[in-house]
Amino acid sequence: MPVNPDTKIYPALIAAVLGALLAAVIIASAGMGYLSVSCQQVVGVIWEKLLGLESSDSLVSTVVWDVRLPRVFTAALVGAGLSLSGVVFQGILKNPLADPYTLGISAGAAFGASVAFLFNMSHFQGLSVGLFAFGGAMAALAVVLYLSGSAGGYSPNNLILSGIIVGAILSAGISFLKYVADERVSVIIFWLMGGFASKTWADVTMVLIFVTLGALICMCFGRDLNLMALGDRAAASLGVDVKKARVILLVSASLMAAVCVSVSGIIGFVGLLVPHMMRSVMGADNQWLMPVSLLAGAVLLLCADTFTRAVLPTELPIGVLTALIGGPFFCYVFKRGFSRKAAL
Repeated sequence: MPVNPDTKIYPALIAAVLGALLAAVIIASAGMGYLSVSCQQVVGVIWEKLLGLESSDSLVSTVVWDVRLPRVFTAALVGAGLSLSGVVFQGILKNPLADPYTLGISAGAAFGASVAFLFNMSHFQGLSVGLFAFGGAMAALAVVLYLSGSAGGYSPNNLILSGIIVGAILSAGISFLKYVADERVSVIIFWLMGGFASKTWADVTMVLIFVTLGALICMCFGRDLNLMALGDRAAASLGVDVKKARVILLVSASLMAAVCVSVSGIIGFVGLLVPHMMRSVMGADNQWLMPVSLLAGAVLLLCADTFTRAVLPTELPIGVLTALIGGPFFCYVFKRGFSRKAAL
């Protein structure tokens, strides 16, 4: 039966399916590991904790609630934040190759975390590393905005060029820190690979707050992002304050990406692939593309983390897995897109 293009039933159905799939993956992932726990037991533990009841099995309750669920929710939230940021960056910069790291945000976070590791500031349960990573990411964004603004406005070309410059400088700084780190270089390298080991409910709470806030702001500007795709002049003639909307979207998406990177390390290709995958299904309407990409990114990264944690014999850094899978897949999508254009 054909779908009426004037209705939103089809996008809403996709969002509902992805939401149900995310809930199922969360429950299944929390039960997978060295100690196998059934889905009924996982749901029972969650229900008991929410109601404040005493658990009938303290071991299962501890493993599910204190060890696995914080990691599961952190992975899902990071995937959601990176994917939504990717949608916004691609819309703002009008570049299909843009992702949350285009403006040097990941390089800034990596530089800040490397400084924390170099000076052995990993106390307070790793809080210092996260704060330094977040501070480095936001400092990199501030420099990019300063450079692009002084070059004649926050145009996509100015932002991309400024991001490339800042990212290159910070990458050189990270290489220098590795050189002087001596025996701590392995800690820096491992963090840069990305991972969700030893996450706590404090990590979940922090990422949840920032991703939720950033997502609400970005979705409120979904219509403006659609109009900005027509060009700055056309958007302005339709009532969009282009410069204001661009800065708000840029800061909100960068804030989400910065928090995600500060918690998980560098995880590539999620913010690049998920928007492309969902755009091929949903179309280019950002008002629906953003929430659907958010859910799809959560499912994708959670499945990848569960695979590395519970399926592989030795846990592989999640950033390595996403790069190994995402790189070839994106090459295929990229080549197929060019082949279709050539055929037309």
